[in-house]
Amino acid sequence: MTGPGGHASGRVTLFLCGDVMTARGIDQVLPHPGDPELREPVACSALDYVALAQWKNGHISRPVDFAYCWGAALEELERAGPDARIINFETSVTRSHDFARKSIHYRMHPDNVGVLTAAGIDCCVLANNHVLDLGRAGLVETLDVLQGAGLVTVGAGRDRAEAEAPAILDLGAGRRVLVFAFGSSSSGVPRGWGATADRPGVSVLEATSVDDIAARIRGVRRPGDLVVASIHWGGNWGYEVPREQLDLARALVGEAGVDVVHGHSSHHFKAIEVHRGKPIFYGCGDFLNDYEGIEGYEGFRSELVLMYLVTLEVATGRLERLELVPLRIARMRLERPSPDDARWVRERLARECGRFGARVEPNATGGLELGWSA
Repeated sequence: MTGPGGHASGRVTLFLCGDVMTARGIDQVLPHPGDPELREPVACSALDYVALAQWKNGHISRPVDFAYCWGAALEELERAGPDARIINFETSVTRSHDFARKSIHYRMHPDNVGVLTAAGIDCCVLANNHVLDLGRAGLVETLDVLQGAGLVTVGAGRDRAEAEAPAILDLGAGRRVLVFAFGSSSSGVPRGWGATADRPGVSVLEATSVDDIAARIRGVRRPGDLVVASIHWGGNWGYEVPREQLDLARALVGEAGVDVVHGHSSHHFKAIEVHRGKPIFYGCGDFLNDYEGIEGYEGFRSELVLMYLVTLEVATGRLERLELVPLRIARMRLERPSPDDARWVRERLARECGRFGARVEPNATGGLELGWSA
């Protein structure tokens, strides 16, 4: 869990991304496909999503290996060498057939957990609207499988204490990253999914306050710790940032001492703000999914995704550098975008970040950099 030089230089680099969904179609192309049964309004088999992807982008030779889906992202991770890799993992990892009363269910077979370890993922944020898709027993199995594979989980637990506890990522040399995670009803997290003293569930945003979060941070933080607040909030589509998100994110930075606000739920990337020297991601977008061929929101270009490489000063927690790497999902794999696609990402990201006084510029590695006023 260490990159090249974070400790010695007094800096830490984090890899962040939005929603990683390795269920349904992706699960079916991996080495151990689970039962493809679905209970969706328009699809009864996860294989339908494989067929859609092949219709859109070409044949997928099955089974693929565990590294396949990450594609070009693995090269970028190797180049950047982040100290910790944090994802919003939006999938239930279980054999359960206890489908929740909702229209979409994301389930991956437990034997496919290697898809996460193949990318060296350190921390899976689970406070989202899909982790209980296959019931509370399915959540417990998800926790067992992920933790058994050496992954740190946060935002869901076997009881409230576990669900609300931070993930503590030890980077060595006395340096740690603390990740607190919350799921909001605005993203579709049912209020009944909240963990209790004797019931598995998630950490629900509406059940807490900025003061509560600040107290939790104070209770565990040590000198040199960096704090990430990972929040699943808002709808799937649209660039608007609601006032309540603005106010909450800025309060987390200004009052609770959070160094990074890691927002997700939107299927496409949204604005980034640098507030008091700390980055706020209002919507990181999807990173891995099986949505190829689904029609209806093409204007948002949700197949174009971003890696976020966030470098922070340990002494102050302030943002030193933010590198953005555009990629494209095709055949359930991350690949390099075309020049036209890369230009579209830059222009759209510049438009959204410009509303918060930030700039988006090309860098020497072929990616993008965020610029901001100190």
